[in-house]
Amino acid sequence: MAAGASGPRRKDDSPLQRLDRSMSESRTGPEKLHEVVLRDTSADLPDARRSILATGLTLLAACVFLFLAWQTVSSLLLIFAGVLFAAFLDACARALAPVLPLNRAWRLTLVLLLFSALSGFGMVWGAGKLPEQTRLLLKVMDSQIDVLQEHLLSYGVDLLGPEWGRDFAQWLFSDQGRFLSHAQFLLGGASTLLTGALVILFLGILFAFDPNSHRESLVMLVKQSYRARTRAVMDEIGTVMRLWLVGQLIRIILMTLWVWIALYLIGLPGPFVLGLQAGLSNFIPYLGPIVAAIPIALVAMPLGSSLLIWAVLIYTIIQSVEGYVIGPLIQRQAVEIPPAWTLVAIVILGALFGVLGIALAMPLVAIGRVAIIRFYVEDYLGDNLKQTFNDGRS
Repeated sequence: MAAGASGPRRKDDSPLQRLDRSMSESRTGPEKLHEVVLRDTSADLPDARRSILATGLTLLAACVFLFLAWQTVSSLLLIFAGVLFAAFLDACARALAPVLPLNRAWRLTLVLLLFSALSGFGMVWGAGKLPEQTRLLLKVMDSQIDVLQEHLLSYGVDLLGPEWGRDFAQWLFSDQGRFLSHAQFLLGGASTLLTGALVILFLGILFAFDPNSHRESLVMLVKQSYRARTRAVMDEIGTVMRLWLVGQLIRIILMTLWVWIALYLIGLPGPFVLGLQAGLSNFIPYLGPIVAAIPIALVAMPLGSSLLIWAVLIYTIIQSVEGYVIGPLIQRQAVEIPPAWTLVAIVILGALFGVLGIALAMPLVAIGRVAIIRFYVEDYLGDNLKQTFNDGRS
């Protein structure tokens, strides 16, 4: 009976094992619970170590990614510019869909052929017009800067430094070493600009002809349960880029035409070049229009104070109407970007990455705002903002 009460004795048990079993059976309930908790905790230790190791590796990978992104940020900006160009080509192909019921690839091909023809015509036409007008404007601005420098020197202010010369050719050709250094600088800058333009062009064409495979190659990097959400947000970002870029191009074209016609009517020399630089400066909000007013004022200064006042006044009126009336009407379907954050992004990215950072600051803020609201505010924080972009069509 005693053997039946305590359970059958195993023949292969050693006296030490039988003693440990008898002590375990004689423990109270709290002691047994404590033993079970310790056993479970010791079983969870490998899982905790694996979790800590995975977190450490994730942080290390994030740091390495941020370091590589910082080292290759210029290339990343070129890639983003290629994505913007692809969004523009896609917008043009979508606009042709109601008119030409063709396959998307054929519509993209037609868009590329059309832009190639327009670019060739513009280069042929501009080759005979732009150099002459540009030389005239540079000559006028050079003389006006000299006049401004003389006025400032009369008040004891040396704005341009003692080495400033009125003749750029004499400054460039004064010695062979200086000329060669400037030639190398110009050739290097031209080659860098040409290489960047070709990279943006070919990346935009490749992205535009096969956007789904490029998108899915990024979507597959997230969890399978979150891929549908990621895909929807990326489609929304693409819609925002298309609408913003098309709106900016419309504003640039309108600004160029209006300034060109207005300066031509008041008799200012080189009206097309001045209108073109005024239109292109609209790509950089807030700061670009202010910079574009300087060449117009310098060209109008030698023609009299009345013409100077008229030129500056007309440009200010055109810029105000475009910035406060036409621009918001064109961009009302795209994401509304807070002006302060846009200006902060322009200043920071311009200081870090130069002209390319200034040019791409506004679209980066636009898509960054959509990504932060969707992924962080709504998904991570759980806020239901019910904020829609592009009138809810995305």
